[in-house]
Amino acid sequence: MSTEPPESTVSPPEGYTSATSRRTFIATTAVGGAVVAGGLIAGPSVFGAEPADAAGAPPSSRVSLTVNGKRHTVTVDNRTSLLDLLREHLGLTGSKKGCNAGACGACTVLVDGHRVNSCLTLAVRLDGAEVTTIEGLSKGERLHPLQQAFIDQDAFQCGYCTSGQIMSGVGCINEGHTGSPEEIREFMSGNICRCGCYVKIVRAVEQTAHGK
Repeated sequence: MSTEPPESTVSPPEGYTSATSRRTFIATTAVGGAVVAGGLIAGPSVFGAEPADAAGAPPSSRVSLTVNGKRHTVTVDNRTSLLDLLREHLGLTGSKKGCNAGACGACTVLVDGHRVNSCLTLAVRLDGAEVTTIEGLSKGERLHPLQQAFIDQDAFQCGYCTSGQIMSGVGCINEGHTGSPEEIREFMSGNICRCGCYVKIVRAVEQTAHGK
């Protein structure tokens, strides 16, 4: 039985001669494949994709509202929250962005005298409204009584939630929900203090409400 390997019946590729080395053929094939691949990548999309800006700019509206006694008229994206309007457009950064989901109360402000979570309130819905933020409570160098009470009672530590706590406390007092410490805790329950100053916060609200 012959031990010679069977003769190949596969014809060499066109252009391949005995003078062409295997190394040269492989290199030539690889370069040609890369050129083809590059052409496919650089060529126009077969899906006919439209330019990124084809959808146009998001809808926006012009809003006029009074913030801390000053009238402002701005044009904003219809999705802009009151919190972002205050912080990003008007430079009023006292209202903090905590959870941005209405769960912590750090963004609490007063709208027409009522407390709201500004992160959940669309700015475009407040045309003509009056908004009060922590920056608008004091009268010059004279602090609002609740601001002073927070100092007297040492009702804050890190201070991040403090502006929302004070604004909610002002709303709680205006609403008449200060009959007892239990009532204050109930109606201030939407404001979270991660430092745990709740007892002192209640005392500050009591001091302001009852002139203690």
